[in-house]
Amino acid sequence: MSLPEFADVAAAAKRLDGIALRTPLLENARVNAMLGGRLFIKAECLQRTGSFKLRGAYNFLSLMSEAQRRSGAVGWSSGNHAQGLAEAGRLLGVKTTIVMPADAPALKVANTRASGAEIVLYDRVKDSREAIGREIAARTGATIVPPYDHAWILTGQGTAGLEIVDQARALGATLDAVAAPCSGGGLATGIALAVKGLSPSTSVHAGEPAGFDDMMRSLAAGEKQTNARLSGSICDALLAPTPGDITFPLARDLLGPGLVVSDEEVLDAMELAFREFKLVVEPGGAVALAAALTGKMPVKGRTVAVVCSGGNVDHETFARALARRAP
Repeated sequence: MSLPEFADVAAAAKRLDGIALRTPLLENARVNAMLGGRLFIKAECLQRTGSFKLRGAYNFLSLMSEAQRRSGAVGWSSGNHAQGLAEAGRLLGVKTTIVMPADAPALKVANTRASGAEIVLYDRVKDSREAIGREIAARTGATIVPPYDHAWILTGQGTAGLEIVDQARALGATLDAVAAPCSGGGLATGIALAVKGLSPSTSVHAGEPAGFDDMMRSLAAGEKQTNARLSGSICDALLAPTPGDITFPLARDLLGPGLVVSDEEVLDAMELAFREFKLVVEPGGAVALAAALTGKMPVKGRTVAVVCSGGNVDHETFARALARRAP
C-alpha cells in the first residue's frame, strides 16, 4: 500500500484554493505571558460548516470521476463529517446521502440537510451505520466517502498544516511544535505531512481525550491499539475505536508522542478560547489547546501552534464550559 506524500497535500491545496477558508492563526499576548512562550491557535472552528472536515470531503469529491460524481456519494457521521461532505457535494453538484443517528443534535441534522444532503436516520443501539451506508452504495452505485482513513481525505485535511507554517513564518515565527485533535488520525497525519514537508524540525503531535487515547497507545506500542469503550467523553468527535489502516503507518513515521487530556481540562480550554481568543470551540476541537495550557505540550520558551478543529457545540455543553470561570 503506497502512502500519501507531501506533494499530495500541495495538490489538494490547489483544489481547495478559493473553496476552503484560509482560517486565521491567532495569538494572544496575555496567554503568551501566562505560558512563557508563543502559542498560536489555528482557528478551523471558523471554517465553512464549522470544522476542518470540508477540506478532506471537497478534495475527495474533486478526485472522483465524472461517472462517480453522477452516481453520488454516501457517508456516515453524527456531525462534522456529515456537514462537510454535504457542503462539498453542494459546491460540486454531487448528490450526497448521509447516514446519521436518530439522536444526533437537531442543529447538525438541519445544517446537513440545508446543504442538500439526503438524511437516512438509524438507531445507534440496533443498527450499523456502516452496513446501511454500504447497502445504499451497492444499491445506487454511490461512492463511499470515509471520515478519515483515505489518502484523499487526509491530504485535504493536511492543507491546514500548509497554512499554519506559512502564516507562522509571516509572523516571524519558526514553530517548535504543532498539535491537532485526533480521532482516527486523518487531521493529525495530514497536518504532519504538510508541516514536516515545510519544516522538518517541527514536531507534530496528536491530542486525544483520556480513555480514548488509542493513537497515543498505538504509537507507544508500535502497533494499533483499540479503546475499551465507544462512548463516555464529552469529546464526541474523537471517539474512533482505533487508528486507521492508512493513518497509523503515517502516524508512526511522522508524529511525536501523543497528548492526552481530561474532559475537565477540555472544558477549561474551551472557556479560555472564548475569553481570550473570542472563539467558540467544541470539546473535541479543544484537546490540543488543552494540552498546551496544561503543559502536556510545553510552551515555555518555545513557539507552538495548536489546531482548534471545530466549533459545532451544543448550548448546554458550551454554557458548562463558560461556567468554569465565574465573572
